[in-house]
Amino acid sequence: MILQDAWSLAILQIARSLQLPDWAIGAGFVRALVWDHLSGQKRTELSDIDVLYFDPENLAKETEKAYEKALFEHRADIPWSLKNQARMHHKNATRAYHNTEDAMQFWLETPTAVAVRLERDDTLTILAPFGLEDLFQMIIRPTPAALEKMDQFESRLRSKPWIDQWPSLTIVRE
Repeated sequence: MILQDAWSLAILQIARSLQLPDWAIGAGFVRALVWDHLSGQKRTELSDIDVLYFDPENLAKETEKAYEKALFEHRADIPWSLKNQARMHHKNATRAYHNTEDAMQFWLETPTAVAVRLERDDTLTILAPFGLEDLFQMIIRPTPAALEKMDQFESRLRSKPWIDQWPSLTIVRE
């Protein structure tokens, strides 16, 4: 789906141009594309494009902002959001992460914990610590980390228009 979607491919090419360590684009970028395709809907407008990378040698927020600025210089019309996953464990009050995919294990929903990287040879690498089954079966399920903070999972469900957007979604709370 991604390789056949010119818009998604262009976004990945821009992110790849930064040559970030252990980078990928995840969350709604992948989730919405798949759910729109499965539902036969037009592209959902995204509130942000989550660019992830992992650089434990440089945890400065200023570096993130500089990378984000470079993304906006490529495409100012894209709602870029760039975060170094090597520092996000502080925000999430968890153990330190080992890499980008490891950080994604602490996200709240399994279909959101999917990301993609466009390699130099134009192949895709998929990061999916919980697999792709829930994403393609349109199931919203808490990750193991979310099971320990179901209030946050439930709050996120209430704040997102997912059921309105994709009525065939199933929510599993275990």
